Amino acid sequence: MEEGTSKSPSHCADTGTGTDTGVGPDYDISQWDVREGCEVRQILDRVADKWSLLAIAHLERRTLRFSELRRLIEGISQRMLTVTLRQLERDGLVRRTVYPVVPPRVEYELTELGATLHTTIRSLVDWTESHQQEIAKARSEYDARQSAEASAS
Repeated sequence: MEEGTSKSPSHCADTGTGTDTGVGPDYDISQWDVREGCEVRQILDRVADKWSLLAIAHLERRTLRFSELRRLIEGISQRMLTVTLRQLERDGLVRRTVYPVVPPRVEYELTELGATLHTTIRSLVDWTESHQQEIAKARSEYDARQSAEASAS
């Protein structure tokens, strides 16, 4: 278990705005870190890491075996995939099914909750695709400025 990770879930929907959505003119992102028992940041760290995102994306609309997921997720080690899937299962995003056959067959699928997260991830991917040229231009301009500043020093 990660350092600072609570074993029990906490409810902390109220961000001090007087609403349960946490979104509004008084939305205070700093509340994620200071409210006792709130795990928003920890959950975001988990679901937004690259391995979790890729596992969730590959499990959309289909059930996969461990070996299939490992083959699909380029660069992931067996250990990292095991850890990632266990964390996603613990968070209720992935369901693991073990079949009593020899050799054992284990399959993974998104839960209903995991499917809702995939919808959100898809929106983020769509935004990234729509704005990738702008981001590439901004990166290029930034790199040119940094290079010019380094040359001037």
